[in-house]
Amino acid sequence: MYKRKKYFTLFFLALFLLIGFTRNRAYAITQASEELYNGIDVSSWQGYIDYSKVKEAGIDIVYIKSSEGHRTKDPYFETNYENAKANGLNVGFYHFVTATNEEEARCQAEFFASVIAGKSPDCKLAMDYEEFNGVGTYEINYIAQVFLETVKNLTGKDVIVYSDLSNAQSTFNSQIAQNYELWIAYYGSIEHLKRDSSSWNYWVGMQYEDNGQINGINGNVDRDKFTKEIFLNDEDKNIPEANTTYPENTRTFIYTVQSGDTLWQISRKYNTTIEEIAAINNIQNVNLIFPGQRLKIIENSNVHGTVSNNIGSKIYIVKPGDCLYNIALEFGVTVNQLVELNNIPNPNLIYPGQRLRIR
Repeated sequence: MYKRKKYFTLFFLALFLLIGFTRNRAYAITQASEELYNGIDVSSWQGYIDYSKVKEAGIDIVYIKSSEGHRTKDPYFETNYENAKANGLNVGFYHFVTATNEEEARCQAEFFASVIAGKSPDCKLAMDYEEFNGVGTYEINYIAQVFLETVKNLTGKDVIVYSDLSNAQSTFNSQIAQNYELWIAYYGSIEHLKRDSSSWNYWVGMQYEDNGQINGINGNVDRDKFTKEIFLNDEDKNIPEANTTYPENTRTFIYTVQSGDTLWQISRKYNTTIEEIAAINNIQNVNLIFPGQRLKIIENSNVHGTVSNNIGSKIYIVKPGDCLYNIALEFGVTVNQLVELNNIPNPNLIYPGQRLRIR
């Protein structure tokens, strides 16, 4: 009798844990509504796009990469936005997140909002957070929550999550799913997806291939299907103007590494950063590059600058998109040191043109 009670206890405990684990999971991922709109998502990798031909090809929606990290603006963002709008396409914007902590998430959200300020998207803003750089699941969800909330607060617009099926199933939690809709990357059939499970019940966008061919675009492009829920409901779709502007004189090109080159030398030569070059080219070890290696460079993407004053201490001139955390990280000091050295009353409030003593 004792053994039987013990087995019953273990059985019900296991059942309870199973129910607790699965109660927030959806066992069918369906589209949010019946009607579907043809879409694509683009970035600088597509180069110049003839949107008149894209429109003729039956595309209704184009999601445009605006930015990445905390200071990299896609060099084709303005061109893509203006030309897509001029040809009557519905546009949305997405930001590629590289944050590994709360401060970086907030800084990147502020940068995203600043880059798209003054624009009029037709579709909800999107967070593309898919490379986690060793961050754990709990931290990933916290970073995502901070980024999403900050973007929504700054822009007043709804934000969605771009994710593949694996991360929708095992990484993003039910709290994210309950508050932010899903744009899923899934290259199988819609019917098959209905038999899968994830934290989400439905999707408002599906990226169904990454090697699509569309008239007006040279090479491959991501193709998507969207439901009507992807559109913003606001009568006023304008993103509030920011107090900052970003340089337009960026250019993208391929640099061939020469003997003796280092990423530090290359970054200084083309006014960018080691971190940006590494991120763009998926370089795992910033100290290891080799002659003949071809690197994608975005020149003048580095929006910071330093000068020295006449007593020898280093002065940093704040540029658009800066925050104290990233300035401190770059110069090997702490935020508290910068606050104390410059008598900053609010560490979250600095402005372009402000001169900061570094040491």
